[in-house]
Amino acid sequence: MTDLYTNRVTLRQWQLTDLEPFRQLNSDPVVMEHFPEALSNEASDLLAERCRTHIDKAGWGLWAAEEKTSRKFMGFVGLLEVPDFMPFAPAVEIGWRLHHLFWGNGYATEAALEVLDFAFDELQLDRVVSFTASSNLRSIAVMKRLGMADAHKKFLHPKIDPEHDLAEHVLFTLSRSNRRVLET
Repeated sequence: MTDLYTNRVTLRQWQLTDLEPFRQLNSDPVVMEHFPEALSNEASDLLAERCRTHIDKAGWGLWAAEEKTSRKFMGFVGLLEVPDFMPFAPAVEIGWRLHHLFWGNGYATEAALEVLDFAFDELQLDRVVSFTASSNLRSIAVMKRLGMADAHKKFLHPKIDPEHDLAEHVLFTLSRSNRRVLET
């Protein structure tokens, strides 16, 4: 298993102590504003377990994000194989979900840039995608800061009622040849 490190963030395997702050994160209406519903404690624990299991098997995935100085659990940042039912599958997605107390400080961008380096250099992926509800301007801003390009393919998320306000999603992509390389 690979841990990733930035100046301020550690991306690591999930721990039992992450479950309670992850439950709080997934039930927070501010964090979950662009999702159809908050997660129950059981659904949150199941998601954490799926993340942990995938990292155990593949060596990568949606890593638990921890602030280096405080060692506080922040949420997750990482990679996930896009489900077959998505209109742009197969693909690997980069995603993040951080507690709102960590928003606005560049943590998501910083950690995601490290994940992109891993995706292109270690996994040798040719392309990474990211998608979100059209209304999720914060995540769209992160995608742009990562150098991702709007694929100009709005789509209705197959798992969300087409009449729901969050059904319309946007797709962003980044190819290995167009990536932004971190300066050392």
